[in-house]
Amino acid sequence: MEKKILYMTSVAGIVLLFAVAAFGQGGAKKGPDVSRDPDMEKESLHNLEVARQYFTLRKAYVAALQRCEEVLAGNPEFSKIDEVLFLAGESSLKLAAAKGKQKPDQYFIHEGEKKVALSAQEFRDKARDYLSQLYYDHPQSSFRSQAEEDLKTLGGPKPKEGKPAQ
Repeated sequence: MEKKILYMTSVAGIVLLFAVAAFGQGGAKKGPDVSRDPDMEKESLHNLEVARQYFTLRKAYVAALQRCEEVLAGNPEFSKIDEVLFLAGESSLKLAAAKGKQKPDQYFIHEGEKKVALSAQEFRDKARDYLSQLYYDHPQSSFRSQAEEDLKTLGGPKPKEGKPAQ
């Protein structure tokens, strides 16, 4: 009988020890509370899906970049902004290398009344900007390691204010 009580006390003590250790580990940390507009999320998700198709299936990097920039401008708090930044960076890199079915000069910026096409170096700079933002702002992203690899070919992440380049 004493052995039984001793055994039960030992088991209860071990269980209690593990429970205290598990409690001490704390729960999963919750990310920052961000209130997102459901309509904006839906629209941004649609644009992301279209950008993915342009990028992977059609090799239409100009169209993919434009869709990504639309999301970045309209919904910077989008839940999948890391993927948007990644696609924008990758599309810019492809355009710098003149790859894909669309010519890089189909992408242009407005300078006043004038439309200006970007050079290969300007596309590389654009890619570095997007991938650096992903690198610094989304360290847990599944796209970060590929972004890091691409940034190595571009001279590393662009230095961020208050942070040295790594």
